[in-house]
Amino acid sequence: MKSLKDPCSIFHMHTLCEKQYPLTAFLSFLTIALFIGPLAFSADTIPLTEPLTENRPLDVVMVEGIDRFALRAIEDAKHERIASWARDVFESKSPTKAQEYKRQDFAKIIGCTEQRVHDTQIQTIATIDQSSMVESNSVFAIHHVRWSALNGIDAEGYFLKPRGKILARVVAIPDADWNPEQICGLSESPTRYAADLAAMGCEVLVPTVVNRGNEYSSNPNIQRFTNLSHREFIYRQAFELGRHIIGYEVQKVLAAVDIFEDRNKRHGKCPIGVCGVGEGGLLAFYSSAIDTRIDATLVSGYFNQRDNVWQEPIYRNVWRLLENFGDAQIAAMIAPRSLMIEVNPKLPIPSELPDRGRRVAAPGQITRPDPALVKQELKLAQKAWDVFSTQNSPLDGGAGKLDHKILPEESSQPISSETVLEFIRLLLHDAPANIPRIIPEYTLKTAVDASIRVNRQKRAITQMTAYTQRLLQLSHRTRDAYWNQLDRSSVDKWVIAADEAREKVHADLIGQLPMPTVPINPRSRRIIQEKDYDGFEVVLDVYPDVIASGILLMPKDIKQGETRPVVVCQHGLEGTPLDTMIEDESRAFQAYKAFSVQLVRQGYIVYAPQNPYRGQDAFRTLQRKSNPLGRTLFSYIIPQHLVTLRWLTSLPQVDEKRIGFYGLSYGGKTAVRVPPFLPPTDTDPGYALSICSADFNEWVSKNASTDAPFSYIWTPEYEIFEWNMGNIANYAELAMLMAPRPFMVERGHHDGVGIDEWVAWEFAKVRRHFASLNLSDKTEIEFFDGPHTINGKGTFDFLHRHLNHPDLENR
Repeated sequence: MKSLKDPCSIFHMHTLCEKQYPLTAFLSFLTIALFIGPLAFSADTIPLTEPLTENRPLDVVMVEGIDRFALRAIEDAKHERIASWARDVFESKSPTKAQEYKRQDFAKIIGCTEQRVHDTQIQTIATIDQSSMVESNSVFAIHHVRWSALNGIDAEGYFLKPRGKILARVVAIPDADWNPEQICGLSESPTRYAADLAAMGCEVLVPTVVNRGNEYSSNPNIQRFTNLSHREFIYRQAFELGRHIIGYEVQKVLAAVDIFEDRNKRHGKCPIGVCGVGEGGLLAFYSSAIDTRIDATLVSGYFNQRDNVWQEPIYRNVWRLLENFGDAQIAAMIAPRSLMIEVNPKLPIPSELPDRGRRVAAPGQITRPDPALVKQELKLAQKAWDVFSTQNSPLDGGAGKLDHKILPEESSQPISSETVLEFIRLLLHDAPANIPRIIPEYTLKTAVDASIRVNRQKRAITQMTAYTQRLLQLSHRTRDAYWNQLDRSSVDKWVIAADEAREKVHADLIGQLPMPTVPINPRSRRIIQEKDYDGFEVVLDVYPDVIASGILLMPKDIKQGETRPVVVCQHGLEGTPLDTMIEDESRAFQAYKAFSVQLVRQGYIVYAPQNPYRGQDAFRTLQRKSNPLGRTLFSYIIPQHLVTLRWLTSLPQVDEKRIGFYGLSYGGKTAVRVPPFLPPTDTDPGYALSICSADFNEWVSKNASTDAPFSYIWTPEYEIFEWNMGNIANYAELAMLMAPRPFMVERGHHDGVGIDEWVAWEFAKVRRHFASLNLSDKTEIEFFDGPHTINGKGTFDFLHRHLNHPDLENR
């Protein structure tokens, strides 16, 4: 760490790191630093900062700036993935192998990771009143069936078996708001493509898709009822554990492919296809991208340009999706097999759900694909067929093709009889002798009892919930397998191991942005003038459009040449720096107890940053825009704090080795996601300690448990979920990354964010870790008889002791 203040920071000419300064610049700085060092902050700006003239609220400016940055990153990612696919796949010496690597990555990010149950039997379902056969005519029969996908998750729906020769085997998937009966012709529907396929000689399996209703997005045992769609209900649980409702349902589709592959071996080989509408189109599309056994795919009403995926329902949010996969690139994983895209102008658009409890669902809408954007994406996808069709011919009937049709407004039936015929031609590679010219006529009379449909949907949701909750219970084993093998035999060896773990967690859980390099351009203005301290609003540049801001409280009694420790006091959700300073009996005071002011009056320099979790959907959609690029809110917050630390250590009054962090609630969330990733280094200042108040928890369960009444499953914080956290690092592991720096937890017995037992359970792991390094004196927890608030007793003692301010005991 540099012992002198960096001249380029003071003159905001460069950032503080990775620069070697010429002798003339150093001597010039030394002269100026000696002159300004003892000055009190008596002017309207902090010395050597520009006047801050922004009139809008800085939290609004911050969130809007990050929004522009994120949208620009989405646009940049589109060009980057086109270039990377050209370089890594199309121009590769082994494009097929490169394509397979992409498939593996894609399967991982949609949570399609487990081995499926190796049961290739279709289980017919009979009831007391009737056999498994629900319909039979001269052309085909329909059976109510289920088949195993994962251990504890079954697919359930219908098996349509033709009477005559089998031409192909197809998985037909309905939209989420359609039931299998509709596409099988067993109830009124605008389309019955499963029945048409069976009439044409295809064996057809039709799985149930989790719908967008909300009847079962609840837990009556703990009196929790919500307006979450069933799909978002499963998404929230699964996302935290590296799984996804998309992955679960793709597994059901691929389990059907397993069955068809087995039937091909036992009954004669036929091509295998998948087709679907809306959400079913998504599942068909994704399944075919992963599994090369699928010969032809029909996607109706889903294929589109995905740059606005953040505006779609949150259950389509996929971590890192847009880094490598727009729909063009997903299509490229299907090449050179056959893919048919149908653009339908009148697909059903889900309506707003009725209230069945707390209104906590994330905003999101499904819009009809824009034909112009579809054509642009198809043009990009065609490159794959051009490359792979000349590289290999894996199909018995020759290479496949990419095709599309745009339905006119006046004829908008999805997967009509005409489309079914075109799809079968793709499946059979246009072999005219095998393909009937028209779909044979058939009649269907059965009306399936509604209770069958309702109970089947309930079973699908119950099974996915139980499966995910079991993953939650076992997730600590995955974390332990990684963290327990890190070397704790000495502090020095732990520091080396922690550096590696820190990089892994930063990249895989939080999302890592490049190091900030823009000039920080500090601006300030006085907003507080008290007898014993001054307060200045500060703005710093981090990235183009991205600022860091906060309020600096500077004691007036700092002597010439004296340096003081700094405490960074972080507000919580929807807060501002001023909330940490209000001293009247306001709601803010009830939570924060003016702890920034308490600390500055005890002689600390205090900095209260503005974090971007303010503005409700304005900031929550930042998470939606960032997740598809492998980023989170903290991808921006960590660099904001890094730049802030660089600027703070440029102030002559600041002791760069004694900067502590103390955050409440979402600020406590920050305490385990920022200081652990900003240790002091040779080139950058870092946090000397961290205090997590009113937030520390068994955080993975806090997010994913359906049995805890205080779980985020039941709250409006739809941005809170972090991809695969259960298998990467819980709060204990994040806190471990603070060692050998001190770490403390402050917990009120009556704080509704959790229960003491969960907090103590998680902290016990932290305590054991510090003890194993002979650092027991550097971590502690204080329980107090209070609610969700700053207590300021044990934590203040912790600050005094570990920031080592010799004068504080006399104040």
